[in-house]
Amino acid sequence: MKSAQVIVLGIAITAGAAALFLLNGAFNKAPPAQQVVQEEVPTVDVLVARRQIELGETVKPSDLQWQKWAKSSASGSFIRKSDKPDAETQLAGSIARQAFMEGEPIREQKLINANGSGFMAAILPSGKRAVSTEISDKTGVGGFILPNDRVDVILTKREKGASNVDVVTSAAILTNVRVLAIDQAPTEKEKNTVLGKTATLELTPDEVETLAKAQLSARDSGALSLALRSIADAQTTKVVADNNKNAITIYRGAARAETLSCDPVCGKR
Repeated sequence: MKSAQVIVLGIAITAGAAALFLLNGAFNKAPPAQQVVQEEVPTVDVLVARRQIELGETVKPSDLQWQKWAKSSASGSFIRKSDKPDAETQLAGSIARQAFMEGEPIREQKLINANGSGFMAAILPSGKRAVSTEISDKTGVGGFILPNDRVDVILTKREKGASNVDVVTSAAILTNVRVLAIDQAPTEKEKNTVLGKTATLELTPDEVETLAKAQLSARDSGALSLALRSIADAQTTKVVADNNKNAITIYRGAARAETLSCDPVCGKR
């Protein structure tokens, strides 16, 4: 073989080897890492409960903390650090009108400033009164009535009728009344039943008078009992006492009214 041919063959072999090397390198080269771009979500500092706060508890600064919250989902009722940087100390001493779960944003609507008042006076809505009535396991639905339940108050009386025969009458003197507490327990405290001797009810001033008359009437020859209302019962029934007449008008919804004659408080119908 001539020397020129050897040189050309050598160059060809060298070029082929170089091409093969470059080709293998292209296949084995890892693809460039994709850069993940994460958009930063705007946040705000929101005041939340550091622990479970029960109904009626006095809030302390240690019960509260600031927590990052997505600005888009932060309700206008949330307390923001940009608006009230000293909220932890400003809200200290407030009473929880409703319970807070751990991590729940604090809303001022669920707190009340007691101003030295007792717990019950602090949680009572404006215009309402708290009145207690005696109950037992028989008149209190066997202990299944719990705070925040709704009840009807029933007055049952035994009187002498014609021919000296006993006549028993029964009437709902108050309906759809909220139970504030059983004995001195304003919450059910994770119990299914609470056996107590006293139920504290949330009433209007007119309802207070109606209940007071019924309690006096029941002491003579009758009894007061509570009827538990279903939580699904959406019908609003209101009892209004007429101070000018011996009657109580029961408004059932908005369509129908029924008047019961009273002597003095639903003794006779």
